[in-house]
This record gives sequence, C-alpha cells and structure tokens, in this order.
Amino acid sequence: MTQRGQTTTNLPIFKLKESSVRRRYSDFEWLRAELERESKVVVPPLPGKALFRQLPFRGDDGIFDDSFIEERRQGLEQFLNKVAGHPLAQNERCLHMFLQEESVDKNYTPSKIRQA
Repeated sequence: MTQRGQTTTNLPIFKLKESSVRRRYSDFEWLRAELERESKVVVPPLPGKALFRQLPFRGDDGIFDDSFIEERRQGLEQFLNKVAGHPLAQNERCLHMFLQEESVDKNYTPSKIRQA
C-alpha cells in the first residue's frame, strides 16, 4: 500500500519548496535505517508493522481499514516531521531523496548536502 505525501518547506537547504511523492512503508524503513547508519541523529521509531491486521477472519478490513490507514499516516507524518526538523538529518542526501525525488534509489551513494 502506498500513500502520496505532500511536503512544503521554507528551509533553504532543500532545493524544492514543495514536492509530492509516493512512498511505501518499506521506504520509511529504508530511510530510518539509512539515517541511523549515516548520521549522528537519534532516529525516532516508526509506527508498528501491523502484523496482526494481516491475519484472516478479522472483524474489520485489516490493513485496509480506514482508521488504521489514518493512524499509520499520522504516525509516519510525525516521524518525518521529527526527522526533517533535525538540523543534522537535514544534511543527509537520503532524506532529500526521500522527500523530493520521485523514486528512492536504494543504491545511492550516501553524502551530505551542502547549502548553496
């Protein structure tokens, strides 16, 4: 399941002031792992994986339940706001790619972004 996210920023380090990208939960897992590996940022946790929602014979729509989708969306938004608001994380290329490029190149070369 993918969701489209809209990003707006006034931080000069980001090349785009507005962007809209589509990301899967696994993309958020990748970003979190990259930030933990490449930066000195204490990375906040992601919302849970929803393993029990994937079990059959539930009384709701499982991972497609509207309340679950909204709860996860809010959790992912909080994660991104914390990460993007951190001055050290703002310099990481993986965050810029995640927020502003149409696709995530998981074979990218990690680097720091320099302000122009």
